[in-house]
Amino acid sequence: MASETEPDAVVFEAPAHFRIYKSGKMDRLHRPPCLPAGVDEATGVASKDVVIDAGTGLSVRLYLPKIQEPSKKLPVLVFFHGGGFLIESADSSTYHNYVNPFAAAAGVVVVSVDYRLAPEHPLPAAYDDSWAGLLWAASAQDGWLAEHGDVSRLFIAGDSAGGNIVHDMLLRAASNGGPRIEGALLLHPWFGGSTVLEGEPPAAAALTGMIWCYACPGASGGADDPRMNPLAPGAPALEKLACERMLVAAGQTDGLAARDRAYYDAVAASPWRGTATWVESEGEGHVFFLEKPECDKAKQLMDRVVEFISAGSPA
Repeated sequence: MASETEPDAVVFEAPAHFRIYKSGKMDRLHRPPCLPAGVDEATGVASKDVVIDAGTGLSVRLYLPKIQEPSKKLPVLVFFHGGGFLIESADSSTYHNYVNPFAAAAGVVVVSVDYRLAPEHPLPAAYDDSWAGLLWAASAQDGWLAEHGDVSRLFIAGDSAGGNIVHDMLLRAASNGGPRIEGALLLHPWFGGSTVLEGEPPAAAALTGMIWCYACPGASGGADDPRMNPLAPGAPALEKLACERMLVAAGQTDGLAARDRAYYDAVAASPWRGTATWVESEGEGHVFFLEKPECDKAKQLMDRVVEFISAGSPA
C-alpha cells in the first residue's frame, strides 16, 4: 500500500472506463445510470428484479416480452453482461437498454445476472454467481419462468467478459451434470493468452493479461489460465462444451477478433458434437452493438441472434 507521503501511482487507465492504482485500488470512471425495472414503452417488455441469494446479495433482472399466445411458452435465455469483470451491472442503462429489445426481438424470457465485481470480489466470484443464476433460472422457481418460460429450451449468452462466462458455464454444466443447454451465444467474448496470435495486436494481448490478473489475482498461469485462454495447454477439452449449438460473434476491427476466431475454429475442429456458427461484423469494433444499437451492422447481428435462437423452435 502507498504511504501517506508516497502518492499512489496509476499503473493502468482505460480512458472513460476505469483506473487501476499500484495499491490495488480502482476508480470506476464508467458509471452509466442504473435504470429501474418496469415496462419498457418502446418494446412492451416487462422487467423485475429478484434477489436469489440473500447471503451474497446476488440478484437477477428478469425480462418478459409481450405475450402473444398465452398457451405458448417461450425459450429462457440467461444473460451475462460484460465489463472486464470490473464494471457494469445488469441494471445499467447499457444493458437494460440492450436486453429489452433483445427479449422482444428473440421472443425469450431473459434472466440477466447481476454478478459481483472485482476487485472487491475477485474471481471466481463472478463465475460462481453466474452459475448460481443459471441454476436458478433452470429451476423455474419464479412465477414468470414457471408460467411463461420453457426451460427445456435454455440458452445462455454474454458479451465480452460475459462471453467468457458463457464458456465457463458450458464446462461447469458438463462437469456437474447439467442443466441441459440448447444454445450458447458468445458475443465478442473476452479471451487472452501469453502468446500473441497471428493478427492479434500485441497491445491487446498485454492489456487483456493485465486486467485478467487484476480481476483474478489467483489465476493459474496468468493469462494462460484456462478460464481466460481456453486453448492453453492443459485446458479442458472443448468437446466437453455442454450445449447443442453455438454462435460466436466478433467485430472485424476488434483487438479480440483473432482470439475469438481461434476459439471458434478450435471448437468447430474439436470432437464436440454440436454445430457452431461464426458471425463477423465488417468494420466494427468491440461490442459496437451496445454503443450504436440502431446502426445497420447491429441490426444485422441481432437478426442473426434471433435466427439462431428460433432455429430450434418446434414447427
